[in-house]
Amino acid sequence: MSRIGKNPVQVPSGVDVRIDGVTVTAKGKLGELSASFTDDVTITREDDAIVVAMRRDNPRARKMWGTTRARIANLVTGVSQGFTRKLEITGVGYRAQVKGKDLVLNLGYSHDVVYPIADGLNISCPDQTHIEVSGADKQRVGQAASEIRAFRPPEPYKGKGIRYEGEYILRKEGKKK
Repeated sequence: MSRIGKNPVQVPSGVDVRIDGVTVTAKGKLGELSASFTDDVTITREDDAIVVAMRRDNPRARKMWGTTRARIANLVTGVSQGFTRKLEITGVGYRAQVKGKDLVLNLGYSHDVVYPIADGLNISCPDQTHIEVSGADKQRVGQAASEIRAFRPPEPYKGKGIRYEGEYILRKEGKKK
């Protein structure tokens, strides 16, 4: 049995949630998000909570029960609070800055890396070695942070590169004489 699926999703004040069959739409101060789900689960609204239940007990329905509940919780949290991923840049001469609708990264290549900022995402640089990716859609925020990190992933010898805040890089010992 799904321990996540049993818990109802609490809807905070200021968030409007519409359920149309298998489509859930959440609207809040940070925008509007919607998602469609399989018909293996039923989605109902009870007072200020959304309850997800299995339509029939089979392996696929059990899998989708917790997944559906988690995705609905991400919709509600996204339109009310939003999501943020923080990145750190380590390395001599490595830096980042936002110019208009682009994130410009100097990562030791012979050219600057330009990453266009998509609609619905907010990318800011509090200083030259930190990047904050924020938005309402958890998947898009994580995907953008992953794409930025992929331009120069942290290397294991000196630790230079772009990493998530708090990420531990397993360091290797260099060669000996």
